[in-house]
Amino acid sequence: MKLYFAAGACSFAPHIALQELGLPYELVRVNNRTKRTSEGGDFWTVNPKGYVAALRLDCGATLTEAPAILQFLADLKPEAGLAPPNGELERVRLQEWLNFIASELHAGSSPLFDQALPKAAREFFEARLFKRFDWLDSALSDRPFLMGGVFTVADAYLFTVLGWMPRFSIDLGRWPKIGAYVVRIAARASVEAARAREAAIPAVE
Repeated sequence: MKLYFAAGACSFAPHIALQELGLPYELVRVNNRTKRTSEGGDFWTVNPKGYVAALRLDCGATLTEAPAILQFLADLKPEAGLAPPNGELERVRLQEWLNFIASELHAGSSPLFDQALPKAAREFFEARLFKRFDWLDSALSDRPFLMGGVFTVADAYLFTVLGWMPRFSIDLGRWPKIGAYVVRIAARASVEAARAREAAIPAVE
């Protein structure tokens, strides 16, 4: 398989999953501005949507959208426990988390990347995001991971999105359970290995 990634993007979540699963894969870096890849190609031909993550399968098909890629990867090696089996209620609970992260946290924080965002608009998006963090902090009060005692692909996704907060000058220390959660996930060998592999690929012009 071949994972197309950009530094600091949501593609880091499937990269963590690949490391957790111990599956063989190649990495291709993408310049989000020029859409050139570290292979010298045009990323638009890989994903016409123009953004990472994208996963090129051995059969030649390409998957996009982090929540879909994450579930696909988890199902390649179900014994690893990164997702409950299809058809079980707990699988739906995992999908609840993935949808919450995608719609409320990922999409909810995306406007903050815009440095030209007016102050009033920034305050609006931050206030809405902080309400979600209040709820999340409470949800993490009795569990080490989103699904309880087991790390899943939802944790890989949440950790990736929470990693953007320092860019927005948002101190997660305001939410003690979230802050501890980030430290806990950051210490996983899969996260450290994914960071090292991405850092080893030079930036693309």
